Amino acid sequence: MRKIKIPNTYVIIGAIILLCAVATWFVPGGQYVKAEDGTLSYEQVDHVPQTWQVFSSIYHGFVKQAGIIIFILVVGGAFWLLNATGAVAAGISRFIVRVGKYDKVVLVAVTVLFSLAGAVFGMSEETIPFVGIVVPLVVSMGYDAVMGMLVVYVAANVGFSSAFLNPFTVGIAQGMADLPLFSGMEYRLVCWALLTLLLALFVVLYARKTKKPAVAESAATVKDTVLTRRQAWVLVTLLLTVVLLIVGVTVWDWYLPEITGLFLLMGIVCGVIAGFSANKIAEELLAGAKDILSAALVVGFASGIIVILQDGRIVDSILHSMQEGLDGTGPLASLSAMYGIQALINFIIPSATAKAAITIPIMAPFSDLVGVSRQAMVLAFQFGDGFTNMVTPTSGVLVAALAMARIPYTKWVKWIWKMVVVLLVLGFLLLIPTILLSIPEF
Repeated sequence: MRKIKIPNTYVIIGAIILLCAVATWFVPGGQYVKAEDGTLSYEQVDHVPQTWQVFSSIYHGFVKQAGIIIFILVVGGAFWLLNATGAVAAGISRFIVRVGKYDKVVLVAVTVLFSLAGAVFGMSEETIPFVGIVVPLVVSMGYDAVMGMLVVYVAANVGFSSAFLNPFTVGIAQGMADLPLFSGMEYRLVCWALLTLLLALFVVLYARKTKKPAVAESAATVKDTVLTRRQAWVLVTLLLTVVLLIVGVTVWDWYLPEITGLFLLMGIVCGVIAGFSANKIAEELLAGAKDILSAALVVGFASGIIVILQDGRIVDSILHSMQEGLDGTGPLASLSAMYGIQALINFIIPSATAKAAITIPIMAPFSDLVGVSRQAMVLAFQFGDGFTNMVTPTSGVLVAALAMARIPYTKWVKWIWKMVVVLLVLGFLLLIPTILLSIPEF
């Protein structure tokens, strides 16, 4: 039998747009009306069947999300330029070499480092070459290839899932939910620290269980790495950028324009420090924008979905039906449903950007109706998106990382599925306080 092939993300989005257009012919129109006391009441209105608007909705979708699309392109270009300096790769490799003789210390340190990278700037695809570097190192220390995947790929995914500064998940989702960018950072930081600590403890336990006598294989690929003075200053610039970003969003109320400008400035400064010419800097920025163009386009195309629903006057009808379906179950059950939906969608659409563009415009107003804060909704999106990335076969990053580590997919799933289940349960437990406790900004 032929293997079932998951359609391209754009094909899925196009199919959803067509389905929504068809729905505008049959679903009754409706709208929520706000009373003087602030309460919302639902009333039926005439629907507006959509036809050729399936094409014009794409244009309106791009206009609607223009700010976020520009943000994605600029930040993608800036981080591409940062990576082109080789500073991040050299810094991590140099760190591994310096503490390499303390095997369990280096394993925990690398775990925390990659988790932090996932939480701060959304390290994902960048883990692939590091898997190729770290796996031979941990094997030479007497561990297996799974350990290399654990301290690099899994660690980055845990950080990605519980990110507090990741512009490609938290930034995009909060922007679409009309929340201050990177607000609620304190609780997200607690979630990241807790999940990373538990992962580090698991790494130590797994190290004790699988430790073998060290073999003669050398980690020469790491030993030959040299961190130049220019690269050191690039890392300092990255650190200063993170500090300035935190101050900007928490003290100066920065939003998309300021944060976009900050990342652009970081990229240019890093290029200058690395000794790149003006042409080289421009070329790397364009290369980065080109590399992430697909993610930016997804936002515009997916926004066409909500445009069709809004113009057809059925979006509030859908929200009302969802509200009635969960009526009486309470905010926690509603948040759990959102969490489950995000986790399941990830098997079809592994791109966090695409999922945010498709689901957040619907989930945000729905969360208002069922008494769930938009911050909690975004956190449910993060957990649901990130944890299942470690098993979904449609993830190109996972497949490439496993290829670098030479681990068969079936063997990996048999090993990792229990951890994914535990992480999903922990994610649910971390969502409960957002409903039951008065957490600032949640």
